[in-house]
Amino acid sequence: MLLLLLFLCSSLLFSALLYKFITAEGDFTLTSKGGVKREEIEDKVVWITGASRGIGEVLAKQFASLGAKLILSARNEAELERVKKQLTGKYAPNEVKILPLDLASGEASLKEAVEKAEAFFPGTGVHYMIHNAAYERPKTTVLDVDEESLKMTFNVNVLGTISLTRLLAPFMLRRGGGHFVVMSSAAGKTPAPGQAVYSGSKFALNGYFHSLRSELYPKGIKVTIVCPGPIETGSGTSNSAKVDSCSFQRRLSSERCAELTIIAASHNLKEVWISNQPVLAVMYLVQYMPAIGFWLMDKVGANRVEAAKQKGDTYSVGLLFGKKKVT
Repeated sequence: MLLLLLFLCSSLLFSALLYKFITAEGDFTLTSKGGVKREEIEDKVVWITGASRGIGEVLAKQFASLGAKLILSARNEAELERVKKQLTGKYAPNEVKILPLDLASGEASLKEAVEKAEAFFPGTGVHYMIHNAAYERPKTTVLDVDEESLKMTFNVNVLGTISLTRLLAPFMLRRGGGHFVVMSSAAGKTPAPGQAVYSGSKFALNGYFHSLRSELYPKGIKVTIVCPGPIETGSGTSNSAKVDSCSFQRRLSSERCAELTIIAASHNLKEVWISNQPVLAVMYLVQYMPAIGFWLMDKVGANRVEAAKQKGDTYSVGLLFGKKKVT
């Protein structure tokens, strides 16, 4: 009788853990943290790049509602003004600062932007630097990427982001601390067939910022690397909207992604994964059982590129069996 009871209890526990894993929207550490620690956000200066649309726009709205002082950056000043007008919160919209920025514009331009950002709120400086801006092209085969796309991807995603960090970090160090929140990608943790250059740029970001944190953490510099899987941003073209319609059930909303990102930052988590299945499971496999994870991606790779070419579902489990769902 006791053995039966133990078996039933262990079965229920296993079932509960399996259900939690299947329905998870992030890694176990992240989802165990509950809500945002508002005291870590309120009255802090938060600088967001790529704030004119997508996740950046949603992050701006959520940070504003939590009482943060915002600096919004992107290339399109008119779109930044549009976002600003929609913000509500303790300092929004009237005290929200607009700072147009092109990460590929070179170090002199980025230095000027940093100096402006640091001067926006006298007596303080940038507490959180949200590196959200990124350059991404439609999925294509690894050999079909042209030189222009290669250079632009690394100029924006890696070189510009690193340069901005190098220029801002000394200000943070003089104040005794600061926090870089890096919007990386699941493609920065696992192979991403059809996105080799984008994936390479995100792997580079992960390596740089983990190293930066290890060097500067004793001096008060914090780093949170966020690796989202497929996110429904609602800002794609008509073609991407067609792709989204066939894989929407696997895409997390940008609102939930932003919420989990802020939870991770407020709890000072070093790296978090944000995604629905099956991407989250693949990330666990590649991290903890790399032989199986890489075998799986090798099986999927060519089929995923073909599915992207046909505007199909590039996140379908069916790709493992050579099925290419086309809209």
